[in-house]
Amino acid sequence: MTLVIKISGHELDSQEYLNEFAGVVAKLAEPVVIVHGGGKEISQLQERMGITPRYVDGVRVTDAESLALVEMVLCGTVNKRLVRTLVNTGVDAIGLSGVDFALVRAEKMRHAPVDMGFTGEVSAVRPEPLQALLRAGLTPVVAPICIGVENNFNVNADHVAGALAGALEAERLVFLSNVPGVLLNGQVLPSLTDEQSEVMIANETIFGGMIPKVRTATEALRRGVQAAVITHLEGLRDGGGTVITAIDHP
Repeated sequence: MTLVIKISGHELDSQEYLNEFAGVVAKLAEPVVIVHGGGKEISQLQERMGITPRYVDGVRVTDAESLALVEMVLCGTVNKRLVRTLVNTGVDAIGLSGVDFALVRAEKMRHAPVDMGFTGEVSAVRPEPLQALLRAGLTPVVAPICIGVENNFNVNADHVAGALAGALEAERLVFLSNVPGVLLNGQVLPSLTDEQSEVMIANETIFGGMIPKVRTATEALRRGVQAAVITHLEGLRDGGGTVITAIDHP
């Protein structure tokens, strides 16, 4: 069975963290697909270019000026740094984006409260190329730039990971974060349902970038993923974190 790991952009500029992550991946028994973010470095580049980063419910608004920057950071700098580290640790990694093979098709976000620009939402997934790569013993590393009709779209990496995990019928979908899981009063919740998570989002216990992780985790279960986990690197290695175990509404 396949494991899909979404690695947050918070630590992707740390070579020490990447070395540790690659070491954990190298010891995993199951085939792995990795989807990565890169928001921290995108925001830094935006600010250097005089562009103020904007978010809606933890999802970046991608204006026309930012799209080229996002593609450069995600498909170039971050993807190749991650692939290099994995390869040097003995993992046969191959860098891709949602554009390659039309792995992930996207369209403009339609129901956001503001114009999200070139931020897209997943409209279709083509899992067969990934399945072929996995059968060949390779580890795909996917940047969340997805193919559109007239342009590409920047899609939240959590959403891309969830869509790929569903299409691959993955055994587990793991969201790696810079925190050990979903926290309540400073303690990690061992499990969470969709109804509980929506209450915690409404009272702002869950906020920012944790919102798309939690919502994508519950949606992934509806798509056939067997288990979804929100954790940090130590949790991936040791089996900790918050497990999304049930869906309250069919």
